[in-house]
Amino acid sequence: MLTPEARHSIEQSVLCWLATSNSSGQPSVSPKEIFAPHGDDALLIANIASPGSMKNIRGNPRVCVSVLDIFTQRGNQIFGTAEIITKSDSRFGGYSEPLIALAGPDYPFSSLFHITVNSCKEIVAPRYKLFPDTTEQEQIESAMHTYGVRPNTTATN
Repeated sequence: MLTPEARHSIEQSVLCWLATSNSSGQPSVSPKEIFAPHGDDALLIANIASPGSMKNIRGNPRVCVSVLDIFTQRGNQIFGTAEIITKSDSRFGGYSEPLIALAGPDYPFSSLFHITVNSCKEIVAPRYKLFPDTTEQEQIESAMHTYGVRPNTTATN
């Protein structure tokens, strides 16, 4: 089941990390740009250029996906079982719609990973535990200082 916090993390993150392992247990982590929640218990990830992830999932479908807001330094680990859905699968059309909306024409894909969520676990920066009075705004300011960035005050919606 996707927790509300995990769903929020998915919707706010611009990148996720898909952890897979091959049939002998060798782990691999791969960044993914196009992903979306699906219902209350699944996550969809476009397979744009991931032959290693595909091979690993075929041999071992257990996966972990991490999503994190780099400024608040909060997020979630999402544990589940992945299935590869190709264009020849009758479910592809419906599953691919939210991913196509995110990807646009620049990132075509002919398969996707459908991850049935087993559990979610919060990720938080150590600062929140070491200094319990830390606010998200303080964490954001600290991260912006560390990364040498500033808020974009000219952006419009």
